[in-house]
Amino acid sequence: MANKQKIRKMFPGGITYQGFYSFYNYMIGPDARHIFVIKGGPGVGKSTFMKKIAQQLLEAGYEVEYHYCSSDNNSIDGVVIPELKVALLDGTAPHIVDPKNPGAVDEIINLGEYWNETLVFQSKTEIFTCNQQVSRFFQAAYFALKDAKNAMDEWKFYVTPFQNWNEINKMYLKTEKEILKKIPEGHGKVRRLFAWAHTPQGKCQYIDSLLNGIQTLYILQGQPGTGKSTFLTRIADRASMLGLSVEYYHNPLDPEKLDMILLPEIEIGLVIDSEPYPYTPDFKGTVVLLDFDKNLDQELLQNYRSELSSCAERVNSCLERALTNSKKAKEMHDRLETYYIPAMNFQAIEEKRLETLKRIINMAEEQTIAVSTRSPLIPKI
Repeated sequence: MANKQKIRKMFPGGITYQGFYSFYNYMIGPDARHIFVIKGGPGVGKSTFMKKIAQQLLEAGYEVEYHYCSSDNNSIDGVVIPELKVALLDGTAPHIVDPKNPGAVDEIINLGEYWNETLVFQSKTEIFTCNQQVSRFFQAAYFALKDAKNAMDEWKFYVTPFQNWNEINKMYLKTEKEILKKIPEGHGKVRRLFAWAHTPQGKCQYIDSLLNGIQTLYILQGQPGTGKSTFLTRIADRASMLGLSVEYYHNPLDPEKLDMILLPEIEIGLVIDSEPYPYTPDFKGTVVLLDFDKNLDQELLQNYRSELSSCAERVNSCLERALTNSKKAKEMHDRLETYYIPAMNFQAIEEKRLETLKRIINMAEEQTIAVSTRSPLIPKI
């Protein structure tokens, strides 16, 4: 059985109020050894191609990052093997990935080479229609998320004036002193991704998988407008300035805000637990709760009780509308796949997958990594 502690799950892109928002450039760093960019239409097997390779590397003892698709959380947009500095990425719309160093680091694997063009062409009209419908459903989801963002902004408008910002600043300074008291020397890296996503299956997160190696988790609680995201940004930017590596996890509604930061070198994480993205961790380390509501002037805020209730209802209803449209987009995308699947030569794709796996195995061996504790990297043919 694979060791679950060697799996990390996240989202490199998101369906947000700004439209599709991509952090694809952060999936693997500039020191990548090799990047396979997988091209091909819907239903050609890109996600399965990557998952099978990832599973065999996982069984061999390597940590694997699964970068899930916000348009379908049963599908992946990429796989990264950090120790090998190797990635396989979906290079089709909307997450276009073009090779930056073709031949040297990046290469394209075009699974479209393995389809029968005549069969695909016979469904040209249906394919065009499906693509148009997918686009329209996603656009409807973006409109709904804009409405949710407006309601969220109004919610914050009522709350913010009644926060005691002096007390929040004191809490920040105390927390910063605790977290950044002992900093290892180094030149930290910055990485930006999503921990949450609006998927056809609903709001989705895999935060627990990201906490492996984290010993202390700060949980920020409080309603919108109380300063949680700004607090995270200040801690993260300060840590980065001091030379720590920082993983920034952005909000799925408003990607300019943060939901979580991880400081792996000092084994500390900070995460927001708040509507409409509540999070209860399955975490064995030390938990520190930070309550951002305790310094609100609750008496004066009561004057806006009905407005706050209205904002909360509108945020949730708009998110549901967005998720409904995302689900419709997936249903149409599933129909689109039916026009490609019969035209695919999946045996040839499997042979290409095995060839790609063998190449990754060779890279691992060339890297002179100690393999005594790992099972042999032998593909199942």
